[in-house]
Amino acid sequence: MLLRTGRFVTLMLSALSAGMAFCHLMEMPARLRYAPALWSRITNAEGTYRLFGPPVGASIEGGALISALALSFFARKRRFALAPTLVGACCLAVAQLAWWLFVFPANSRMADWTPESLPEDFTEVRDRWEYTHAARAVLQIVGLGSLVLSILAEPSGEYEG
Repeated sequence: MLLRTGRFVTLMLSALSAGMAFCHLMEMPARLRYAPALWSRITNAEGTYRLFGPPVGASIEGGALISALALSFFARKRRFALAPTLVGACCLAVAQLAWWLFVFPANSRMADWTPESLPEDFTEVRDRWEYTHAARAVLQIVGLGSLVLSILAEPSGEYEG
């Protein structure tokens, strides 16, 4: 029962997290065509992504990673489930690492921007922010798919427990 509950929680949190990342990916083509002032206004001044951070989005994404890592431990003796569970957890971990290495520094720089006071390297920072979010979306989608596969790959008799 503990494994089933852990899988359910992990899949739900991973799906919600991948959904947030997918939003960024789907918006990217249009957002890259925005004038710099419009991009900055929507991203920073209007707080469009406020709920993607703490406490809501960060809790979902952190919970997905923590539960996937815990699930990897619980699946360690399950021959068919272990590899895809580990792949899923690793994808979520790399997505989180990418956020801290690339998105967080960009967010910190953008915090003081206004549409009227954009820095000379605006395009570089914007592109790092956008493309890192796109890469994170791919990682989170692959991670979610791997976690689903970890359940589907098990013979029905092994699923219980």
